[in-house]
Amino acid sequence: MEWELIPSNPAIKLKTPRVPAGRVRYLQPTELRAVVEACPEWLRGIVALAAFTAMRRSEILSLRWLNVDLAGNRLMLSQTKNGEGRIVYLNRLAAEVVAAQQQKGVKPTDRVFPLADDCTPDNISKGFAVVCRRLEIHDFHFHDLRHTAASWLRMQGADIHTVAQVLGHKDLRMAARYQHLSPEYLGAAVGRLDAVFGEPKRLPE
Repeated sequence: MEWELIPSNPAIKLKTPRVPAGRVRYLQPTELRAVVEACPEWLRGIVALAAFTAMRRSEILSLRWLNVDLAGNRLMLSQTKNGEGRIVYLNRLAAEVVAAQQQKGVKPTDRVFPLADDCTPDNISKGFAVVCRRLEIHDFHFHDLRHTAASWLRMQGADIHTVAQVLGHKDLRMAARYQHLSPEYLGAAVGRLDAVFGEPKRLPE
């Protein structure tokens, strides 16, 4: 239509498909601790950082020291899956993981997790699967560490907009899959309406 090659768009009346709810699988804190401790040394920091920050595997592997600001407890990602940069804020555990990777003589352009024979995307997923099998943790993949971080943020009271920002999602529908994980938070939010409406008047008997 833009090039005036056809008079109208034949798909104009088609409805766009609904975005699927998506899979949510997360670990309990004791399970996560067991998984991290069972990982081989080359994999442990990568797994821990994914669980503590909700970073994608590709984001972790492409992380360079010039992206790291330990003084400000943050990582500055220049480009992510959605094509935009974002800031990843580090909690204490995540900051300790990153700091532990520092060695003498590293350059700003060096990767935080250097790509070696073991440390490749495919080997990370395979190595993680081996650990989960050994611990009898079923139906759990490396990407589910991202769901674990988001799920626990939600259960600790973070609102859906905050979860979306942490995950780097532009669309709130992607983060809405975690909505049901904070019933207490939602109940407290509804309870705030009491302050608006005040005490109801008693009806005459």
